[in-house]
Amino acid sequence: MALHLTKVAFGAASIDHLAERLALRAADGPVFLTTRYLPKRHEEVAGQGSLFWILKHQLVARSPILSFGEAEGGRCAIHIDPALVLVQALPKRAHQGWRYLEAADAPPDLSGAATGIETMPPMLVGKLVELGLI
Repeated sequence: MALHLTKVAFGAASIDHLAERLALRAADGPVFLTTRYLPKRHEEVAGQGSLFWILKHQLVARSPILSFGEAEGGRCAIHIDPALVLVQALPKRAHQGWRYLEAADAPPDLSGAATGIETMPPMLVGKLVELGLI
């Protein structure tokens, strides 16, 4: 089973804003976040897990984690896919840095023909998440 990480989407006002920031970073090259230390369980995460984004005290989206590498200053780089996958909103307290999330505790994706979520504008999805409707 995959292991995931959670992180606060610091500075992002909405899902739409987070998606825009990731798209802008992707235009400049590979998208990665830096952290001081390589996660001890990185082998369970890389290529299998995702980085779940916390926005307004809820897990709202995820970015698949592609790999781990080195960054400037001896820091660790977490390489992620810039495309956001919306998930069913799940309450989650904010925290500093990243935390592990077991696969059994991860919220399901909001995708599939039955939901139609992927055809909605991200701003509308963000509003529905804020209202607790999805």
